[in-house]
Amino acid sequence: MAQQKILVIDDSKVIRIRVREMLPTGNFEVLEAQDGLEGLSLIKKENPNLIMLDFLLPKMSGWEVFQEIQKSATLQKIPLVLMSGRKEEVTEKIHEPFKYFSFVEKPFEKNQLVAAIKDAMQKSKLPREAPAAAAPAAAVPTAGTENSGEIAALHEKVNKLQGEVDALKKQLIQLATFIKQKVK
Repeated sequence: MAQQKILVIDDSKVIRIRVREMLPTGNFEVLEAQDGLEGLSLIKKENPNLIMLDFLLPKMSGWEVFQEIQKSATLQKIPLVLMSGRKEEVTEKIHEPFKYFSFVEKPFEKNQLVAAIKDAMQKSKLPREAPAAAAPAAAVPTAGTENSGEIAALHEKVNKLQGEVDALKKQLIQLATFIKQKVK
């Protein structure tokens, strides 16, 4: 039997390892990507049987990866599980109910992960009526006073803040793991 490829796209190594450990034993090849650009490249190159996608990622956000997936009828057929520690950030961009993919909120347990994967597998088989029903991305100001330099500076600030948020997320996960070990 051919090996099933599962792609886990998450900037947290702890989450990638945790997902790998929680997957049922079987013929799985788990591929990992630590940012959105690497993840999108692996999606196109490896044609995985399942995608586990964090919503907040460096270099290219999970939202942007999601949008790229939705542009391709072939990629839309791949079962997708979105992961995030803050569901409200996902629902700001993609309104519930999530019709064509599954969502699991971090931190999650094995049974939640397995249920999300099964749900994603079923939803991926649904016929698509139209391109994904997603809210448009936040509008960029179009007033004539904005220039490309100001926009580039804002993008740079956003990227810097995203990096800081990602670093804080990693520290929080490490702290939670440490506390769990001490409590045992």
